[in-house]
Amino acid sequence: MFQKKEIIYSETLGVCIVDDIVKLSDNRKDTYNYYLLRSVFDKAKKAYIPVENHTVQLRALITLQEAQTLQAQEDFAEKSALSRAEIAYVIENAQHMERQKHRKAR
Repeated sequence: MFQKKEIIYSETLGVCIVDDIVKLSDNRKDTYNYYLLRSVFDKAKKAYIPVENHTVQLRALITLQEAQTLQAQEDFAEKSALSRAEIAYVIENAQHMERQKHRKAR
């Protein structure tokens, strides 16, 4: 189960944040937990995905090493826009964290 404010990958939104976990009811008044996901690139894009038994692929982001390997592959340009955006996000975020670490060390 993902936690609120966790950054994950959704096959429909790409890199997104678990904005909230909400309870929604169906027509029979049964209540289910849903992830409220928001794209990190377009805050207007959101999706409600059931916490349990969802059909949309949700997963943790790839690692920096995986991102660098994928970026170096010859077929990088042929990957989906969502995959390229995830790779770029992971690399840029790692570079940002490294710059923050160096600033604190000064």
